[in-house]
Amino acid sequence: MPYDEVMKKFKQRRLHSGSKTGPVVTNPQQAVAIEESEKRAAGRGNEEYQPAKKKTLSRRMMEAMHGRD
Repeated sequence: MPYDEVMKKFKQRRLHSGSKTGPVVTNPQQAVAIEESEKRAAGRGNEEYQPAKKKTLSRRMMEAMHGRD
């Protein structure tokens, strides 16, 4: 999660430590630590924290959409 998103959840009191059922995060430093932890998890290839991949159309599909032969 990017910093802005983490802080937004923190301010709305929707950021939990551990899991969704864990205690609510009350310290901004703890929110930043969660963000850093998620960055490390994404760097290791943990699929849960990877950014969503954009779906791209193949060259053939693009040509078909634009009516080119």
